[in-house]
Amino acid sequence: MRALICGISGQDGAYLAKLLLEHGYEVIGTSRDAQVARFDNLSRLGILNRIILESMSPVDFRSVFQVLRKWMPQEVYNLSGQSSVGLSFEQPVETFNSIVNGTVNLLEAIRFLGEPIRFYNAASSESFGDVSGGLADESTPFRPRSPYGTAKAAAHWVVANYREGYGLFACNGILFNHESPLRPSRFVTRKIVNAAARIAKGSKGKLSLGNLQVRRDWGWAPEYVDAMRRMLQQDTPDDYIVATGRLSSLEEFVAAAFGAVALDWREHVQRPGAHASDGPGGIRRRWQARGRAARVARDDHHARDCGRIGPGRNGRGLEGLARICAASPASSPTANPRQQGSGFSEPKRRQTRPANRSETRMDGPSTSISRATRMP
Repeated sequence: MRALICGISGQDGAYLAKLLLEHGYEVIGTSRDAQVARFDNLSRLGILNRIILESMSPVDFRSVFQVLRKWMPQEVYNLSGQSSVGLSFEQPVETFNSIVNGTVNLLEAIRFLGEPIRFYNAASSESFGDVSGGLADESTPFRPRSPYGTAKAAAHWVVANYREGYGLFACNGILFNHESPLRPSRFVTRKIVNAAARIAKGSKGKLSLGNLQVRRDWGWAPEYVDAMRRMLQQDTPDDYIVATGRLSSLEEFVAAAFGAVALDWREHVQRPGAHASDGPGGIRRRWQARGRAARVARDDHHARDCGRIGPGRNGRGLEGLARICAASPASSPTANPRQQGSGFSEPKRRQTRPANRSETRMDGPSTSISRATRMP
């Protein structure tokens, strides 16, 4: 089996590559310029020398088509594109181009090749925007509140239309926040963990944060990439929400991170005011994602590696995530898929299964893949 990962240098791309290698795949990873790009995450996971790297620009159809024709993968994972919500406000055109046009080029190249290539697209809970409460599933309207969320919503419907209009095996994975040691330092949870580590080592500085009451559904990245792979193993393509179903505030995360190094966070964090709340991805019908890595915090060596704050107690949930995860995105609203007036024809959808439907469990607790997912 051969897989092509677009965006292999990021957190999800690196973990996905590792997972696919473990399943016996030949993995090809792309970067705009593979000769000069840094693949630190692949090196950190010890798999760089096992990946075939190709230069490819997702926004250039010729480039995309040539790489796909050369390797003819059975599976394509689209994890590329601008990934910062904040930066999307400064660069809305680049954001839309990299996300939407990149997705269209990949789908169109697959269509031109005429081979049974299965396609996964990294959609986002950012597409849901402001959710006031109640149940939400894959058919709930999108109301994005950022250029990034808008671009992800548009790409979501492009995938749905290629699936319905051209018969491609194409899936959207609507992912809520998911973290790991590979998160870059610009993410707020990484800033929190790094600050706790510095202060524990004697730094006199304080950590300044925004709204500590913002609430997020945080998960463990290695589990989420397992969900991506599983989507492409199904008999029929569909769209799925991937979430933990648990909501936590940024304040709870801060308390857990500083508590891991025996510090009272209130003495080291400059606190502001305002209140905001977003919903978690709840689950009605789900597959329990498997994997030891998914059990957010079990091993002390993970704590040392991820948090860089020394050994900690074994733990679960938010405390474990804060310890072993040197990162976590802070400002990503939660979500829902179905955009009204998007300019794309709405595909027909299967009936969502009822809430009391029996679950098909895989093997571990924690994250779930859901056709019908709730978010307050």
